[in-house]
Amino acid sequence: MIEIAYAAETAKVDTGMWHAISSANIIVQLSLLTLVVMSVVTWAIIAQKRKQFRKVRQANEPFLDEFWRADSLDDIYEHISRYSDSPLANLFKDGYLELRKMADSNLAQKKGNDESGPLLTGIDNLERALRKATDSEIALLEHRLSFLATTGSSGPFIGLFGTVIGIMTAFQKIAQTGSANLAVVAPGISEALIATAVGLFAAIPASVFYNMYVANIRKLELDMQNFCADFLNIAKRNFFVDE
Repeated sequence: MIEIAYAAETAKVDTGMWHAISSANIIVQLSLLTLVVMSVVTWAIIAQKRKQFRKVRQANEPFLDEFWRADSLDDIYEHISRYSDSPLANLFKDGYLELRKMADSNLAQKKGNDESGPLLTGIDNLERALRKATDSEIALLEHRLSFLATTGSSGPFIGLFGTVIGIMTAFQKIAQTGSANLAVVAPGISEALIATAVGLFAAIPASVFYNMYVANIRKLELDMQNFCADFLNIAKRNFFVDE
């Protein structure tokens, strides 16, 4: 008789995931909904940033080839629209426009007696323009990565919050029924474990891809700094007065 009663009691226990979610505490449900939304947004950002970095790599290489092959900066600027996805091309564009602005200002003077073109002073202006352009490109590359960092750091804690509420629910049912059998504790434990799993599911990819993308940005930042140094060297050698 005891075995029959135990079988009848356990037969009523439904530990399925969807049943556990639908019967969970409203706070746990809100936690799960928050984590699901964060996960969906995270994967959308991951896909968008992957596409962005691929375009950047594909645009930087041909631009650098043209930059070093070109006979003049004017020739490069004429074709700059081909490389709209290249941060290096955008740096060149800002630097070139700053050079032209300086050539049209009172920072320019004629080259000796032949007056074949202007020599410039005030190279700090060009350095500031390139530094500002570099910061803008890095900010564009870092756009939305903060959400990945937030998800990676807060996801486990939101899941843990749902876990705590689920366990508290299980203990409350034990106190109400005076029994600790499977039918009483299983729903609360199930929703607690689901909250933990969903929190990790949201946080792990966010952390992995955030670190990977940050490493890519640091490499691109180094490439931009090297390009700025090369551009400044060319400008000093060809357009600026020795001071």
